[in-house]
Amino acid sequence: MKQKNNAYKEIIQVFLRLGLFAFGGPAAHIAMMEDEIVTKRKWVTKDKFMDMLGFTNLIPGPNSTEMAIHLGFIRGGRIGLFLAGISFILPAMLIVLVLAMIYQSYGTRPSVSHIFDGVQPVILAVVIQALYRLSTTIVKKKEAIILFIAILLLSLLGISEIPLLITAGILMLSAHVFGKKKNQLKAVDPMSLGLLFFTFLKIGSVLYGSGYVLLAFLNTEFIAKNALMTNQQLLDAVAVGQFTPGPVFTTATFIGYLIHGLPGAILATVGIFLPSFLLVFFFHGFIDRMRSSSVVSYVLDGVNAASLALMTSVTLDLAKSMMSVQSTVLFLISAFLMIRYKVNSTYLIIGAGMLSFILSLFL
Repeated sequence: MKQKNNAYKEIIQVFLRLGLFAFGGPAAHIAMMEDEIVTKRKWVTKDKFMDMLGFTNLIPGPNSTEMAIHLGFIRGGRIGLFLAGISFILPAMLIVLVLAMIYQSYGTRPSVSHIFDGVQPVILAVVIQALYRLSTTIVKKKEAIILFIAILLLSLLGISEIPLLITAGILMLSAHVFGKKKNQLKAVDPMSLGLLFFTFLKIGSVLYGSGYVLLAFLNTEFIAKNALMTNQQLLDAVAVGQFTPGPVFTTATFIGYLIHGLPGAILATVGIFLPSFLLVFFFHGFIDRMRSSSVVSYVLDGVNAASLALMTSVTLDLAKSMMSVQSTVLFLISAFLMIRYKVNSTYLIIGAGMLSFILSLFL
């Protein structure tokens, strides 16, 4: 019993910290989880971690949150599953809720751009480090290398994630078979709390992809159908979800608060994340069965290579914003400290954010 309680405490501690300092979107969140869970704490192997990542890419919902839920299940069973997911979501939800209150009171979105200017280069260093470590496990065979390059190029050309993941799985299986043969501030007309909950539940159940896909869903439900928000309010809500730590889906917290205050914020958040908990709860064991099937295993190998390529594509997009001398210096210093001295990325994120903010006051 004591061992279980220690595991639960560890899960809460780890994912509360990740939820508080995981800036930069899903690729960055997953990179920080790889560093914390695989490299430092060794809860799972690199292969198992990538299998879970491949699986989360095939189901709807926020990938990084689903990874947190999977990892919580590995460490603490079904209770650990909920502890990890809630701990990862809660810090972001509370931060977004505070920003939503300020937004509704003053009609402006608080800016933390100077802090984020410092955080971004550190996040980039964390992601690149994780990509390197994971690539040593995934991109070994010639087929995986070719598939990785092809998916990366197609992603950079703008092809969406799901077709690439499915195609990669089919191609890897085909290559194996062939080789074998060969050898707004207040809502104008508020929807009910129940309808608000079910609207976000629906979005969480069917949404694949990035924050841009989330924006399209929200635009359909809250502007086109019900005219509950203005375009500017929606953009502000998504922006808050993007620049705050933790999952981007906490945009739901912001919108729920604008429409129905605190009860709306809570129900919207529960609605959009609930499908992720249920999907992992019921299908976590399917990952091991996928590996036990030789056919499905090759499909998963292809999906894993594609997942790594998609993370690389996102990283390159993130790197485009690093054009200043300050960002480049912070990136190089962060990478050096993490690789050479194994400095915890959390400390680097806090330090870089504070330094960037201080510099903005004098420059």
